[in-house]
Amino acid sequence: MKMSPKYTVLITGASSGIGMSCANKFAEAGARLILVARRLDKIKSVANRLKELFQAESLVIELDVRRREEVAKKLSTLPQEWQAIDILVNNAGLSRGLDKLHEGSIDDWEEMIDTNVKGLLYVSRAILPGMVARGKGTIINIGSIAGQEVYPRGNVYCASKFAVDALTRGLRMELVDTPLRVCTVDPGLVETEFSNVRFHGDTQRAKQAYLHMTPLTPDDVADAVLYCATRPPHVQLAQIVMMPTSQASTMLVHRTE
Repeated sequence: MKMSPKYTVLITGASSGIGMSCANKFAEAGARLILVARRLDKIKSVANRLKELFQAESLVIELDVRRREEVAKKLSTLPQEWQAIDILVNNAGLSRGLDKLHEGSIDDWEEMIDTNVKGLLYVSRAILPGMVARGKGTIINIGSIAGQEVYPRGNVYCASKFAVDALTRGLRMELVDTPLRVCTVDPGLVETEFSNVRFHGDTQRAKQAYLHMTPLTPDDVADAVLYCATRPPHVQLAQIVMMPTSQASTMLVHRTE
C-alpha cells in the first residue's frame, strides 16, 4: 500500500511499540511523519532510522500529551509546511497497576486518565479544526478490547478505553457531514512495553502476560492502522477489533501450559 509523499501523518507515542511500528509502516508507504513522544532521544533515533531505510522525512516533537498548554502551543506553531495534517494516529496510552479499585494507586489512575483520555482530547482538539477547514483527514484512535469488555482489576484502565471508544463514536457522528473519517483499532494482547509499564518495570511479572501463547506484535496492529488510512475516500473503517488467535476475550486466553 503506497501513499503520496505529500501525505502528512502525525503519530503520538511514536518512540516505541505500536506507535513506532506505525511510523515504520507509514514511512515505508511513502508518507512523511510528525513523530510525537516524551522521549526525544528515542524519536530522534526512530526518525534517523526511517530516513536511512525509506528516505522518509520526519518532524520530531518532544511532547507529553498530558500537558494541555504544551500540546496546544507546540501543535499550533508547527512550521508552515507541516501544518496540513492528513492522518492523526492517537496512539499514546498506557496502563498502570492491576489492583482492586479500593486498593489502587490514585497516582496511577491520574496518569492513565490524563494520558489515555485527556491526552487524546488535547491532541485531537489541536488538529481537528485544520482537518475540518481543509475538508480532508483521517483520525485513527488506538483503543483496546478493554474498551469493550471489563476485566477484574482493570477498572480504571478499562474505563479509560471505554472513554476512547465513546469519544470515537461521538466524533464520527459529529463529523458525519464532512469528508473526514474516524476509525479505531482495538487490539487484544500485544507484546510491547505495555505490561512492563503497567507493573512499573517489573519485567518478570510483565512476561507472565504473554507466557505460553503467541500475542500480537506491534507490526500487526500497525498493518491495521495503515489499512484504515489507505482505503478509498468513501470507505470509513469505523472499528477493527483484533486479537491473537489464542485469545477470545479479555479473560479467555488459551495457553499451552
